[in-house]
Amino acid sequence: MQSHEVLREVFEKTSPKEISAALDLSLSLVYKWAEPPIPDGPPTGNPLERVAALYRCTQNEQMLQWLCQQAGGFFIRNPKAHLAHPDFLIPATNQIVQEFADLLAVIATAAADNQISPQEAKTIRARWEELKAVTETFVACCENGNFTPLKNRPSTKAPA
Repeated sequence: MQSHEVLREVFEKTSPKEISAALDLSLSLVYKWAEPPIPDGPPTGNPLERVAALYRCTQNEQMLQWLCQQAGGFFIRNPKAHLAHPDFLIPATNQIVQEFADLLAVIATAAADNQISPQEAKTIRARWEELKAVTETFVACCENGNFTPLKNRPSTKAPA
């Protein structure tokens, strides 16, 4: 889906007038964001395109992570596709189970005294994020029928 199409869908749920008032921008500018770009024409200033251009320029995922956090989510990169035989399916499922067990161990240790310190919460979050990343990689490999990224994935264990 193109960015201007995404914004058209956004405008179906939140009016451009509301957006223009909330962002203190002209209504015409907000409407321009939902117009298709003119081939070889000047950029429209579409904020989605600007964020994408900023990422392409910097290759820094921190801003993507921040945006996802603002929406209550988490950014996980899709694995690169490579053709391979699923030799690593069983070890990959074992890794997910191990990551989950590690998370449960961190939670159990932290909760042993019936309270969770800020540092313990940080450790729990780190283990949770690792479990999500490992699981998302596995699911994407299943969808693509390609398990090479699982074979090539470095271990990035968070401290327990």
